[in-house]
Amino acid sequence: MASLVNSAPKVTVFLFFLSCFSHFFLIPNWVSAQNSPVFACDVDKNPALGQFGFCNTSSETAARVADLVKRLTLEEKIGWLVNGAAAVSRLGIPKYEWWSEALHGVSYVGPGTHFSSVVPGATSFPQVILTAASFNASLFEAIGKVVSTEARAMYNVGLAGLTYWSPNVNIFRDPRWGRGQETPGEDPLLSSKYASGYVRGLQQSDDGNSDRLKVAACCKHYTAYDLDNWKGVDRFHFNAVVTKQDMDDTFQPPFKSCVIDGNVASVMCSYNQVNGIPACADPDLLSGIVRGHWKLNGYIVSDCDSVDVFYNNQHYTKTPEEAAAKAILAGLDLNCGNFLGQHTEAAVKEGLVDESAVDKAVSNNFATMMRLGFFDGNPSKAIYGKLGPKDVCTQEHQELGREAARQGIVLLKNSKGSLPLSATAIKTLAVIGPNANVTKTMIGNYEGTPCKYTTPLQGLTALAATTYVPGCSNVACGTAQIDEAKKAAAAADATVLVVGIDQSIEAEGRDRIDIRLPGQQPLLITEVAKASKGNVILVIMSGGGFDISFAKNDDKITSILWVGYPGEAGGAAIADVIFGSYNPSGRLPMTWYPESYVDKVPMTNMNMRPDPATGYPGRTYRFYTGETVYTFGDGLSYTEFNHHLVRAPKSVSIPLQEGHSCLSSKCKSVDAVDESCKNLAFDIHLRVKNVGNISGSHTVFLFSSPPSVHNSPQKHLLGFEKVFVTTKAEALVRFNVDVCKDLSIVDELGNRKVAMGNHVLQVGSLKHSLNVRI
Repeated sequence: MASLVNSAPKVTVFLFFLSCFSHFFLIPNWVSAQNSPVFACDVDKNPALGQFGFCNTSSETAARVADLVKRLTLEEKIGWLVNGAAAVSRLGIPKYEWWSEALHGVSYVGPGTHFSSVVPGATSFPQVILTAASFNASLFEAIGKVVSTEARAMYNVGLAGLTYWSPNVNIFRDPRWGRGQETPGEDPLLSSKYASGYVRGLQQSDDGNSDRLKVAACCKHYTAYDLDNWKGVDRFHFNAVVTKQDMDDTFQPPFKSCVIDGNVASVMCSYNQVNGIPACADPDLLSGIVRGHWKLNGYIVSDCDSVDVFYNNQHYTKTPEEAAAKAILAGLDLNCGNFLGQHTEAAVKEGLVDESAVDKAVSNNFATMMRLGFFDGNPSKAIYGKLGPKDVCTQEHQELGREAARQGIVLLKNSKGSLPLSATAIKTLAVIGPNANVTKTMIGNYEGTPCKYTTPLQGLTALAATTYVPGCSNVACGTAQIDEAKKAAAAADATVLVVGIDQSIEAEGRDRIDIRLPGQQPLLITEVAKASKGNVILVIMSGGGFDISFAKNDDKITSILWVGYPGEAGGAAIADVIFGSYNPSGRLPMTWYPESYVDKVPMTNMNMRPDPATGYPGRTYRFYTGETVYTFGDGLSYTEFNHHLVRAPKSVSIPLQEGHSCLSSKCKSVDAVDESCKNLAFDIHLRVKNVGNISGSHTVFLFSSPPSVHNSPQKHLLGFEKVFVTTKAEALVRFNVDVCKDLSIVDELGNRKVAMGNHVLQVGSLKHSLNVRI
């Protein structure tokens, strides 16, 4: 369990396989306070540095980088190919640690960031999967902005760096994946919107200069990475066999959006192979797509030790020098780990890679640091120079953490008269379950020391008299203490059961084998529900979903909430929803499957689309053909909303150039190319009315079911908007649909196509047919 912020436990930090994404399982030591940031070109202390072109802030970035690189020896350049970059003292360049993390708050994972008595904690927002459930794009960016402010404040007192290897934008393809909690879910559009929004929040400079970076974000893990350790198959050896179609319509869109829409400063390549080639050694994936097609303005970094992994674990090359050369030639700029530090010089001397390729890599790294102001001298004189400890854990930041949790919490079941509870009517509340009084569980992984914690029990006790019974000693729940729990439930006006899992069951390096609640948790839930005098509210804390059919179908369990890992203020947010001061508006960002799904579908099968010949059911709401427990987008409110279509076209025509083959013969689709697509868009206007008695927010989803060509999705998300509507009032929601971008599908060869024929647009129970023709 986590300690309170004002204590300093002495524990050892273990690193599993030196992986930046191998989690620090324990809370790190505080460090003694430093007072100043790390930066180069300190002309105040050493005026002679002013003669160097790379210290001239009035010059263009490219010219400054070129000036710096030409002054460096090969050994000095290689020192800046690794995360623990070496000092070049003769040029006034200090050592720098590239590896910091900020998945949902400034983290102590990675050697670049520390907490101390100067800054004892930072705002710990909900784990990403719950923030994504808010479907609120402005929230994604707002959180990023707070996190980068706290990061800069910590940098100014020597406790943090400027480069943060977040967010994780992999697709949550399989419910068993231990790292699904870190992602925005299973949908490419939601993941793309989250990716670009959070990146903008982290990176955008408040002075409006698009070339400057507040901090540098990094989208990871590129690509098709979503298996850690399942039944003896681990990420260090796994070869993800992915079709061109699945790659381009499922796995790549979030990364593309990161680079093109978010202008992210970095992309991290993953451990796994993709179709037989290690991701960090694939020139098509790195130089070809990320830097070539998408025009990355920044650096490409390896997952930690992944160059070592493809040499030592995957045996992709015969010598370490060949591995170093292949990585650099593929487009890798920075190695988390020291493999390139150890083997690049020999690779150059053996003629496996030219020094010019090393120059190119370090130039990308230095350009990023230039954009961060690292080479601009003392940052106290710059835009963020006045930030400090007073700007971390502010009341406003902590309140945003609570609000983010409230917006994400999903109400999955609510029998009439169950929720919200009345604080005046409920005299006694039984609070039961292994996650009812947890602290550190609420902040998931890639966490930092939080400002403070409010546990579910604390949040509920602030509003009602409570009786607390853990019911299980931990989430594994080998033996449930059922009698004591039943006694408490039988005596209380209502019962809240807080169950689920934690990092001991789903984590980096730890995938689940099944999707049931562990141990005797189901027995505890069922027996407590039977004994309960009042309504029973089941609260599930987790990253991944479960088969909870038993609870869904149990009339004694009157309400079910999924709360993800809700962050430092999670307990307060849960109480806000249960007692009705907040009307829930979250929606599931991933499908919850029945247990039978994991029997049919091996994690190693990357195919998204179903295969009727083998009975393979496909994956995610876009392709899965089987039964679900809950599906993507599910979620209830304490009120009811109606939709009314105000404006939408019945048909749209795609202009083709003279002589196009589809003008003379029937085509089932046409290429979504620039010539046909310019200005080809239309608006959809909807009225949303709150017909209930409680004001609240509502997520409006616009789905499309395209014609059945090219193994297209059965439906896919075109857009979403979150609106607040007071009781009996209406709101107008507008969607602008770009035909080639939004309505297109990917064919078997990975090409974007617009299907001819009937596209069914869907909002809630509303359906509208749109005929796409030539």
